[in-house]
Amino acid sequence: MVKTVIVKVASLLAAGACAAGMAGTAAAQETKIVLGMSGWTGFAPLTLADKAGIFKKNGLDVELKMIPQKDRHLALASGSIQCAATTVETHVAWNANGVPIVQIFQMDKSYGADGLAVRNDVKGFADLKGKAIGVSAPGTAPYFGLAWMLNKNGMTMKDVKLVSLEPQPAAQAFVAGQNDAAMTYEPYLSTVRANPAAGKILATTLDYPMVMDTVGCAPTWLKANAKAAQALTNSYFEAIEMIKADPAKSNEIMGAAVKQTGEQFAKSSAYLRWSDKAANQKFFASEITPFMKDAQAILLEAGVIRKAPDDLAATFDTSFIK
Repeated sequence: MVKTVIVKVASLLAAGACAAGMAGTAAAQETKIVLGMSGWTGFAPLTLADKAGIFKKNGLDVELKMIPQKDRHLALASGSIQCAATTVETHVAWNANGVPIVQIFQMDKSYGADGLAVRNDVKGFADLKGKAIGVSAPGTAPYFGLAWMLNKNGMTMKDVKLVSLEPQPAAQAFVAGQNDAAMTYEPYLSTVRANPAAGKILATTLDYPMVMDTVGCAPTWLKANAKAAQALTNSYFEAIEMIKADPAKSNEIMGAAVKQTGEQFAKSSAYLRWSDKAANQKFFASEITPFMKDAQAILLEAGVIRKAPDDLAATFDTSFIK
């Protein structure tokens, strides 16, 4: 089984190398970027940059492709996307598992936007032993978040029963009375907040700060398209400035992409912090490496990776945020 997976990833990487070369040629002419992401609230400034014409103004033709986090690395390896938005520890896992990606800017940090919902009779993590928890597949942020929380409470994923569900259906199933708990994030966590009779939120990233997102690109593409990568980074920072200057309009645009009103989106986004250039510079200078080292241990324990990346410093490039 392991051998089959390695052969599959290797063939995808070979196809990706060919596609990356063609993408580099196209980028010189059209500056086309396909970026894999999800409907996670923290990624919304990318949607804003698209819908508000910021990408276009900066000479980019960006396609934001919605791909489940568990499959995003396969899209990157095949060359069908050049860049991806995901959590920092996921970048670590992809690099460790043979799908190289280089982080170029940070988007957000979760301040309560990711959390573990439980039934009202659960008093603490010890009560979850043997319980069924709805959570995404290994290699995703919810899976890592749950593993991190359990680890900090003297438990492992083997102490609970895992039910594989993506964040939105995990929240919906929990509110409908299925499973004993659910690991999810905004805007879906608000489904639980709005239904207190169904349960409560045992812990969030306010209690366990471990969800932070970055955008990374395939190293071969990045080397051939540095100007496009810089324009992508600049576009993100411009979107952040637009949110500050015109929050009502920005929230309306970002909310529409996830079927929320501007007011609803503002409530969801209140549980995270987007990172401007100054925050990016601080994060990459002093925070990212210690976090990745801590994350490695959890990823190894949870079986998401079998070995640590050869060089953590090779997993990010700070030249685009200066």
